Amino acid sequence: MANRVLIVEDERDLSRVVAYNFQKEGFDVVVAFTGDQALRAVKEERFDLILLDLMLPDISGIEVCRKLKANPQTSQIPVVMVTAKGEEVDRIVGFELGADDYVVKPFSVRELILRTRSILRRADASTHAPDRFELGKLKVDRAAHRVWVEDKEVALTALELRLLVMLYDRRGRVQSRELLLDEVWGADTDVTSRNVDTHVKRVREKLGPAGEYIETVRGVGYRFRAESDT
Repeated sequence: MANRVLIVEDERDLSRVVAYNFQKEGFDVVVAFTGDQALRAVKEERFDLILLDLMLPDISGIEVCRKLKANPQTSQIPVVMVTAKGEEVDRIVGFELGADDYVVKPFSVRELILRTRSILRRADASTHAPDRFELGKLKVDRAAHRVWVEDKEVALTALELRLLVMLYDRRGRVQSRELLLDEVWGADTDVTSRNVDTHVKRVREKLGPAGEYIETVRGVGYRFRAESDT
């Protein structure tokens, strides 16, 4: 079955070009020109990925992303933010909400398609991982976006949860900062390794006694313990 993509873009010429190229590559494409149209579309149809412009004529793409990620029925749909705005604050807000990548106009449609395929491969791989896992003091339900430490619930952002589950899924193996940037934040963003360190520190702090499961490998990156001591 062809991957179904929702393109949310109010510039009609650009939306036609992007839709045409995605269709040529075998994607099933639906176009929405406003945030409201996009939110109605995801209620009525199934999508594998959403290309979301931030500058929309009614509600902002940030608000659309926030609503998508807050709804359990749509929270797992990968979102690529597409916008002419290049300020770091927009990227950080988007990633914190759970966006999977961020593309700044003007962009190469061919590169956008390649990055879209990469995200869909990662999303497909994650569907084969168990929704719930438990290690020592830590319990996670990735489908419900819920985390508990010593049976007390801990609030993580979508990006923090993505970072945690990626480290867990590859537990016992060192993950470099560069790999984490590519897999968690998306390729070719302006986010730096310093952002990785900051987010790992924040996740450890939120996890409290379970934060020690994420180990620093000096000069390389991070590793999630293969086993807990408790």
